[in-house]
Amino acid sequence: MQAAEMFDRGERQVDVATALGVSQQTASRWHRAWSTGGAGALTGAGRAGRIPKLSDEQLCEIETELLKGPRAGGFPTEMWTLARVTEVIERLTGVRYSQSQTWVILRQRLGWSRQRPARRAVERDEAAIEEWVKTEWPRIKRGPGAEGPGSVSKTRADSPCSRQ
Repeated sequence: MQAAEMFDRGERQVDVATALGVSQQTASRWHRAWSTGGAGALTGAGRAGRIPKLSDEQLCEIETELLKGPRAGGFPTEMWTLARVTEVIERLTGVRYSQSQTWVILRQRLGWSRQRPARRAVERDEAAIEEWVKTEWPRIKRGPGAEGPGSVSKTRADSPCSRQ
């Protein structure tokens, strides 16, 4: 109905598409329906795309279950994966989704984002690491037998060519 009001004011299809966050194709279809039948023709235009299989209540139930954590859902670790979320959705609602569809539900309908776990060990000892970098790393970096000054000569020190 917002599109009909905008078309009534003489706004262009591209402006309607931008303002309402729809594709140019959808705005064009709406304009064609509005041109032939007025605002009443848009009431039957319906929604774009498929009707979601999950209701808002089911989404709330899924999100509540996800917020409890993976271990509460019977999984061995504390990390949600798309496969696990897909399993939870099917268990709670009986609706089976692919992992890519599950990601769309998480991102677009629930507002979740991908999180990457920190790649550091819980047992990490920062003081010990700092000490190792100061003392051991320079020794290792020099390599074995590198205590003395190095030679830049291409020949060996005891070669006949070095005595000249």
